[in-house]
Amino acid sequence: MTPSIPVDNPRPSPLARYLLLVYVLLMIYASLHPFSGWRDQGVSAFAYLAGGLPRYITAFDLLTNFAAYLPLGFFALLALHPHLRGTSALTAAGLAGCCLSLALEALQTYLPSRIPSNLDLATNGLGAFAGAGLALGFGVDQLGRGRLHELRHRWILAGHQYDLGLVLLGLWLFTQLTPETLLFGNGDLRWLLEPAPASLHPAEVFIQGEAAVTACNLIAIGLFLSCLTRNEQPLRGMLLALLAGALALKTVAVGELLKAQNVFAWLTPGALLGLAGGALMLILALPLPRVARRALAGLLLMAATVLVNLTPENPYFSNALQLWPQGYFLNFNGVTHLVSLAWPFAALFYLMLLAPRLPKDGAGSAEEL
Repeated sequence: MTPSIPVDNPRPSPLARYLLLVYVLLMIYASLHPFSGWRDQGVSAFAYLAGGLPRYITAFDLLTNFAAYLPLGFFALLALHPHLRGTSALTAAGLAGCCLSLALEALQTYLPSRIPSNLDLATNGLGAFAGAGLALGFGVDQLGRGRLHELRHRWILAGHQYDLGLVLLGLWLFTQLTPETLLFGNGDLRWLLEPAPASLHPAEVFIQGEAAVTACNLIAIGLFLSCLTRNEQPLRGMLLALLAGALALKTVAVGELLKAQNVFAWLTPGALLGLAGGALMLILALPLPRVARRALAGLLLMAATVLVNLTPENPYFSNALQLWPQGYFLNFNGVTHLVSLAWPFAALFYLMLLAPRLPKDGAGSAEEL
């Protein structure tokens, strides 16, 4: 039975609030990365406000600062709706972005590796107001009664806990922008452990390791998504779209690392074997009861995380990363690494919290908390 879809959304959107919270945390991390070398440099934290313009200004800098705060303003306005509407919501969302930028630029005064700038503050603020304007123009309608609102209620179970699951899936897509990791491989903690002595490994070790990591993660992600969706919805189409998006992002990340001629370097024999085997096993696992799918997803996430930390590093990607002129992408790469490291553990915790709330198979929705 197709669920009834509300024609409007008079209450705040949990999805918008989760997205705003996650994005603010990522912005804080990116702005203060690498969080080392803090010291008082003998100037006021807000001295940059009265300083001159930076000596070197590039269009890329301006565009990057503007674009970074565009989603922040967008999510902020959606999170404020419907408590604030119209011009009041736009002003509040834009000013919230300006205040965040003001604070982060001030904190950068104490980081020798960062240079606070009044121009950065201005472009960040413009980005926040532009994002809020976009949300006011079409985002609120999509949230309340548009196509996105319809698909959310038609395909995904009702309840804020399932909105949080969608955010986690979005973060999983974001982890694919980490170019040097195994395909779908997250939770790499080897940098915390005593490094293993360098040794040569036959090609079969890399192929088998990447195949296992890819297959386990593919099955786990598919089962994770199936725990959020209504039984009668086109789950396979959603899985194909999610997989296509992940592979497209991985191609972009590897292309940035290894340049255009090697954009498909991630498509190794191990990755191909893992994709094929994982897809076949996922098809066989989808008919399982919802509770069994949740448990299997958790087990496979744990197994995949262990395998990521046992599989030797691919020397090709490691050497390419050392030669990569990261430049403007250094802080962004730090954020992708953080999310990649934390994602499997956050997903496991989420699956444990979700267990008592899962509806029985055949139930169209869960009670919204």
